[in-house]
Amino acid sequence: MIKKVISIILLISALMSLTACGEKELNKYQSEFLMLFDTVTRIVGYSESKEEFKEYSQIIHDDLKEYHQLYDIYNDYEGVNNIKTINDNAGIKPVKVDKRIIELLKFSKELYEKTNGKTNIAFGSVLKIWHKYRNEGIEDPENASLPTDEELKIANEHTNIEDMIIDEENSTVFLKDPLMSLDVGAIAKGYATEQASKMARDSGLHSGLLSVGGNVRAINNNATTNEPWNVGIQNPDREAEKSVIEVVKLDNSSLVTSGDYERYYTVDGEKYNHIIDPDTMYPSKYFTAVSIISKNSGVSDALSTAIFCMPFEEGLEFINSMPETEAMWIFSDKTIKYSDNFESFIKQ
Repeated sequence: MIKKVISIILLISALMSLTACGEKELNKYQSEFLMLFDTVTRIVGYSESKEEFKEYSQIIHDDLKEYHQLYDIYNDYEGVNNIKTINDNAGIKPVKVDKRIIELLKFSKELYEKTNGKTNIAFGSVLKIWHKYRNEGIEDPENASLPTDEELKIANEHTNIEDMIIDEENSTVFLKDPLMSLDVGAIAKGYATEQASKMARDSGLHSGLLSVGGNVRAINNNATTNEPWNVGIQNPDREAEKSVIEVVKLDNSSLVTSGDYERYYTVDGEKYNHIIDPDTMYPSKYFTAVSIISKNSGVSDALSTAIFCMPFEEGLEFINSMPETEAMWIFSDKTIKYSDNFESFIKQ
């Protein structure tokens, strides 16, 4: 029996009747739930009934919940060895983990190599310091301060991804460096979104749009039009008249945006965002936002962080070298630039 999803299922409209004889009418539904990956998850899709769509929503919810617990670096869960468990045992012993953790870590190492270390899940010791200062600065703005170069330098000595030892045969992970810490925040949400979209598709959802905190994954195209889904990219300028800066077309592909306008704190009048460049150990200042379109949400998530930390020309060359991958950069002066084929995705 299907458990009730803590969500709101809304019948938007009965927009489409299939013409083939014997086919039932497809209706558009929407589901929304909170908490997982500390964000809002929204699902839009077409199915024959509200009950059927609830089933798909439940499948996605339950799948994402498991990934959320496995990839959590802050909380323990009864009977679950997760990323936090691995970090807690750094330098002590290997930890036996679910194969979905092994798969994420292997995927992350591939992206580390592709991005020349710009997306590094072994960067947790440095990110932990910035997380502490950011939280303290948000709670007490008058006394907000920056980490010292010395403490960042010391932490950076414990970010070697080669010290993450994966034993696939025994399904264990061991951090050789006792001061090392994994932080999968730049990749886990997109990776989990990709896996949940596959689960939904395999379960029978043939037309849908899954958004996990802005990590958007299109499941095939829009069933009403046989055209790609239209997805808006948020305008980083909150005071602008238009809240959406571009609308892009997604067909069985993903869109992820990284920006400096949501998670930041202010020190002496200057904003410091949460995207830390591993080369400088400080928040990257090249852009206001970077959006990536690719066939895989995990790849898009990782690349949006990596490209945010590269000068434009370097990032442009990198993206143009990757098949079926496009990027859009928004600069602090509101200038917008695109990779070679990004504009072909923009709805005219």
